[in-house]
Amino acid sequence: MRLLACVSHHGLGHLAQTAPVLNALLARRPDIRLLVRSALPRAALAGRLRVPFEHLPEAVDCGFLMHDAIRVDLAASQAAYAAFHADWPARVAGEADRLRALAVDRVFSNVAYLPLAGAARAGLPAVALCSLNWLDIHRHYLGDLPGAEVVAGQVRDAYRSARAFLRPDPAMPMTALDNTLSIPPIALLGQRRGAAIRRRLGVPDGSRLVLLGMGGIDYHLDAGALAGEGELVWLVPDGWATVPGRSYNFARAGVAFIDLVASADALVTKPGYGGFVEAAAHGVPVLYLPREDWPETPWLAAWLEAHGRALRIGEEALRGGGAAAALAALWALPARPPVQADGAEVAVRRLLELFC
Repeated sequence: MRLLACVSHHGLGHLAQTAPVLNALLARRPDIRLLVRSALPRAALAGRLRVPFEHLPEAVDCGFLMHDAIRVDLAASQAAYAAFHADWPARVAGEADRLRALAVDRVFSNVAYLPLAGAARAGLPAVALCSLNWLDIHRHYLGDLPGAEVVAGQVRDAYRSARAFLRPDPAMPMTALDNTLSIPPIALLGQRRGAAIRRRLGVPDGSRLVLLGMGGIDYHLDAGALAGEGELVWLVPDGWATVPGRSYNFARAGVAFIDLVASADALVTKPGYGGFVEAAAHGVPVLYLPREDWPETPWLAAWLEAHGRALRIGEEALRGGGAAAALAALWALPARPPVQADGAEVAVRRLLELFC
């Protein structure tokens, strides 16, 4: 079987969901030849995919364009969707031709809908997987604009053309789709390497490692605001300015990002599937920025607050040096056991049934 896996480049959450499934699938079926179609860099894919794969560096959807990790660029997103759907029948026909040219047998998408529509046109079995879908996101932000219902109908029909849409918990309800199947949470698991990280950074054994990650979408904070006091050591994205002895870029730690998650004493992030579920799966408490306008947020936040340790911090407080006090309050919450996140195995069973 030659499988095409389409992974959205809208942040890293889509990869966080997809990679564990593909890892488990090829462990079960090593005869599958995997082609990953994504605008994400190969290095990002290889950081989570533990199986052989070919990379086709192409965007598979337009997603939503962002000003930064928590603010949507509505004007740019509207223009992108208008262009993407300007001649939808021709685009779908072109996608079907593209799939035939790639000589793939099956299509697996998180969560681009064009490959699903193209697969239906080409007569190829297809399955979608995601905690969100672009239909609901589009309706939330752009549903009142002229022509929005035409676009929504095309997106809905594309998603419905899949043999199933797998919804890993916590997921949006997706009431407009009639082919959804709920599965347990999905998370890649890392190794706890806190002691080795502290030695590599040259920080005290008793220091607390605070991981700041915004899901792969640009967001910048002043390094001085994060310095905190005493025992706090910040791990921040590569390229950010740092304060010697107080903050370090991810690469300085010398381990995979998922091992940073597993080793952290806390994660500071924005609402997103990968960060929330991976933190809960490792028993890591989460301090998160509010993102009230993102329609997935209520489902993610309710789940995390029910299954893990979590508190919100306002952006003004985070930028103004209030993280240390917020983290102290977070660590004072009662500890909870790690969440079981075995949805990848369930997804593989479903895929093998649906693709047979």
